[in-house]
Amino acid sequence: MFEGLSDRLGGVLDKLRKRGALKESDVKEAMREVRVALLEADVALPVVKTFITNATERAIGADVLRSITPGQMVVKIVHDELKNMLGDGEEINLAATPPVPILIVGLQGSGKTTSSAKIALHLTKKRNKKVLLASLDIYRPAAQQQLKVLADDNGLGILPIVMGEKPVSIAKRAMDMGRKEGYDAVILDTAGRLHIDMELMSEVAQVRDAVNPVETLLVTDAMTGQDSVNVAKEFAEKVGITGIVLTRVDGDARGGAALSMRQITGCPIKMLGVGEKIDEMEAFHPDRIANRILGMGDVVSLVEKAAENIKAEDAEKMAKKLRKGQFDLNDLLSQLKQLQKMGDLSGIMGMLPGMGALKKQMSQTKLDPKLLTHQEAIILSMTPKERENPALIKASRKKRIAAGCGLSVQDVNKLLKQFQTMSTMIKKMGKMGKKGLFGGMPKMDPAMLEGGDMPDLGNLPKGLTGGGGGLPPGFPGMGGGGGMPPGFPGFGKKK
Repeated sequence: MFEGLSDRLGGVLDKLRKRGALKESDVKEAMREVRVALLEADVALPVVKTFITNATERAIGADVLRSITPGQMVVKIVHDELKNMLGDGEEINLAATPPVPILIVGLQGSGKTTSSAKIALHLTKKRNKKVLLASLDIYRPAAQQQLKVLADDNGLGILPIVMGEKPVSIAKRAMDMGRKEGYDAVILDTAGRLHIDMELMSEVAQVRDAVNPVETLLVTDAMTGQDSVNVAKEFAEKVGITGIVLTRVDGDARGGAALSMRQITGCPIKMLGVGEKIDEMEAFHPDRIANRILGMGDVVSLVEKAAENIKAEDAEKMAKKLRKGQFDLNDLLSQLKQLQKMGDLSGIMGMLPGMGALKKQMSQTKLDPKLLTHQEAIILSMTPKERENPALIKASRKKRIAAGCGLSVQDVNKLLKQFQTMSTMIKKMGKMGKKGLFGGMPKMDPAMLEGGDMPDLGNLPKGLTGGGGGLPPGFPGMGGGGGMPPGFPGFGKKK
């Protein structure tokens, strides 16, 4: 969502970094370009004015102009102001007598029902809470059934449906069931409308008064831009909301809604829907978003994602093999499966510092999204002996493998060539010693590290970090030496 803004700001701030000394005119010119970039990203005008005023005042101060690295200091100021604009990161408040009522409100089509299930799963997995779901939407066809299916498929508690029951009665019955069956929280999914009207607001207000929710979360679509800010403002004034859940953050929206929401409504963004899958709901961390916008990556989120999808024991086993320089096609298959679990490759690359250029190369080469699936199919078409000893695979075996997976012999050759490149690199790594994922990464600006902006990676689990922080040594295709290996799927060396 923030790619366009990130590219624009990156270009402006790179010019400042390259200059040894800055004049006041240089700073003002850069801030003019930052203003244009924010407006193009659909950030609300009052928010842009406040941002530019604050950043300019700090950036032309004596401490910056006389600094040893003035360009980097200006980058840090922009980073800090982005964090201020996004507000403080707040979790969903469960500090009340259980069951804690959580009211989900919003317009029709914003993703309320799916988000309700996603939030329930997030609270269950990440915060170890027992959550009950209840649908109060008696108007949209099959809305209650939709929530029931989502709950049943993911092992979540769901209030039994009683046809003809009114929303306020459903809410009271849900709270009663929550108390009797020992639930920690009850999520109430209310009905929406195509637009804001008095009937909608009246119904939501009645439910609110009946259950007295600790959290009233507005679900709004990031793709609607400034309209979503206006909707948030209306709900904040007429119903009273305590937080915002932004959906479709993985889309091609310009990001202005997220940057404007906190300042305009005064309500914090609490959750982000980052994908269509039920487990693709993240807590909102302003500092991490600011890092991504400025191309500094989001290593902590990447490691958390790895921790969720990669078992520590598997990482340790792979680490031991890599230290010895051992790597076969079974290991490559394991890596491909782990990478697919972690989601879109482009999203993963966006979390790595300094990888913006590589992301652009990926988009320009138009990689086949089924590439990893095809490579997995090729390996699964091999016999166990062939996977352990790829040298056995000659012309006749290649034809059999290609026929088995429905691909061409050329595809099999490409995979084997990529594997050979990776295997050679890993053998060299085994001789040179483990450097870790970020051994070759560009260093961060020292000014960025002031004030504790960047998280400490030294305290991450050793099973995931290989004892050195960062990602596991066995992380898909990303071993020591930093960056992506020459043989990583779809990234061969240029001829």
